[in-house]
Amino acid sequence: MRFRHRVAAGAVTLLLPLAGLVGLAAPAEAATNVTASYVKSQDWGSGFEGKWTVKNTGTTAISSWTIEWDFPSGTSVSSAWDADVTSSGTHWTAKNKSYNGSVAPGSSISFAFNGAGTGSPSNCKLNGDSCDGTTVPGDAAPSAPGKPTASAVTDTSVKLSWSAATDDKGVKNYDVLRDGAKVATVTTTSYTDTGLTAGTDYSYSVRARDTADQTGPASSATAVRTTGGGTNPPPATGDKVKLGYFTEWGIYGRNYNVKNIVTSGSASKITHINYAFGNVTGGKCAIGDSYADYDKAFTADQSVSGAADTWDQPLRGNFNQLRQLKAKYPNIKVLWSFGGWTWSGGFGEAAKNPAAFAQSCYDLVEDPRWADVFDGIDIDWEYPNACGLSCDTSGSAAFKNVVSALRSKFGANYLVTAAVTADGSSGGKIEAADYAGASQYLNWYNVMTYDFFGAFDAKGPTAPHSPLTSYSGIPKAGFTTADAMAKYKAVGVPASKLLIGIGFYGRGWTGVTQDAPGGTATGAAPGTYEAGIEDYKVLKGSCPVTGTIAGTAYAHCGSNWWSYDTPSTIAGKMSWAKSQGLGGAFFWDFTGDTSNGELVTALSNGLS
Repeated sequence: MRFRHRVAAGAVTLLLPLAGLVGLAAPAEAATNVTASYVKSQDWGSGFEGKWTVKNTGTTAISSWTIEWDFPSGTSVSSAWDADVTSSGTHWTAKNKSYNGSVAPGSSISFAFNGAGTGSPSNCKLNGDSCDGTTVPGDAAPSAPGKPTASAVTDTSVKLSWSAATDDKGVKNYDVLRDGAKVATVTTTSYTDTGLTAGTDYSYSVRARDTADQTGPASSATAVRTTGGGTNPPPATGDKVKLGYFTEWGIYGRNYNVKNIVTSGSASKITHINYAFGNVTGGKCAIGDSYADYDKAFTADQSVSGAADTWDQPLRGNFNQLRQLKAKYPNIKVLWSFGGWTWSGGFGEAAKNPAAFAQSCYDLVEDPRWADVFDGIDIDWEYPNACGLSCDTSGSAAFKNVVSALRSKFGANYLVTAAVTADGSSGGKIEAADYAGASQYLNWYNVMTYDFFGAFDAKGPTAPHSPLTSYSGIPKAGFTTADAMAKYKAVGVPASKLLIGIGFYGRGWTGVTQDAPGGTATGAAPGTYEAGIEDYKVLKGSCPVTGTIAGTAYAHCGSNWWSYDTPSTIAGKMSWAKSQGLGGAFFWDFTGDTSNGELVTALSNGLS
């Protein structure tokens, strides 16, 4: 009920500080300016009538409003109309009704209430900002600073440096977090932490605070181990790298989302993910598919968190899903892979100015919108100083120069890796570039030990596409996993920096009459997405294994002949990898596995 007294009041108007408000519009649109003013329209001594007016002085309509204010103790709202008014202690909040939330440019809307007491409102906020319309619209918390870089590590101290956060009102200071707890607040972008214990592991991140005292999200964490305290123990078997490629395009026809890594049980069995691919063009790293990467809205049933994306959230797409995955599985590290078969042609231009290329990659990977998602960068150059989809003539030193520049820019605490050829033949691609010299700058090589043979040779002979070892009748000497690894080690690449590659798919021919390898064919076997290629999850049922050769399964069904890895052959390859002292394994890619992740399980178990 609207209860009004007709007692005359000296209608005193109070214009409280009120915020500029960004309307429900895309960030590129002009912000809407809004003010909120208060007047005591009636006063009868022991009570009063108060009235708030929201005025839109901008050029864009707003669709809702919320006013907050504080009353001194003893002053309260007893009833209100044209707004829903609630309180928490002495703090009061009024929200629009369903019929009066929209305020057009140049228009205003009012609501009133009956109050008790004699106090006046203070600390007014409109939609989270001050009430006078003079502040910068759309005030937001600072972005995450760059991932800290550690230097000058001693037994008891470490120097940390990071790139600045951004904020619309300016950054005031930074909190330095050690193992999640604040150890310092500084106004610069560096800090030396002291009083540490020798030979101990620490984790550092940084968060920014703006001049409005809003605190932003923490940066990605950097692991630091102080010196001394005895020698570091060698990695245990369980510390082997277990890496899978997630393809940005897998969310389309294949309908494989980041959530499937969780529902398949694979998330608990891997250590790293390579997100493929970023483009390489114009001598720079570039976005591959912006819609898939950071714009696609996932529904609740598609989302790792179980919550649907909204139109106005700062980050959507695969990047946000990877962020959610890392929140559930913080042990997983994510690298952004650039290049691949299709986009490797851009590396030649990049090699002309490695420092500029590295800077462009760093700027993209560390974009404040998704800097916390990525722990490193992977380069998939097919192939340095050799031919893939196109031929590169950058010279044997180009690859080393590029990865050296990347390491220099990203620093010691980022992962920098590369996918590389497995051509172990005499005079082959391994010999075309300085992989040994480049290895000092890289955490590891993903040696692509698959696709040795396939229906790109349409008439055969049929051969396993991922042979572990050689065998009698192999079409080309040196095209095996064992030959590739032996050659890398022979030129000086440490075994611990070599990962064995597993394809979660098969390659096949049609027009084949014999079971054993070495048969003739008439062309590529039909595949779901591409002739000559089929996922393991399909082949295990449609063309079961006939036998094994060189550590890889093959299958002859009708006139089709396929080769592919199974849980059994993967187990054998993992055993071999451990016997060779390799750093672990990786696979291409998640979409080829079964819904319960049986190939990932075999890879993980085989390395444990």
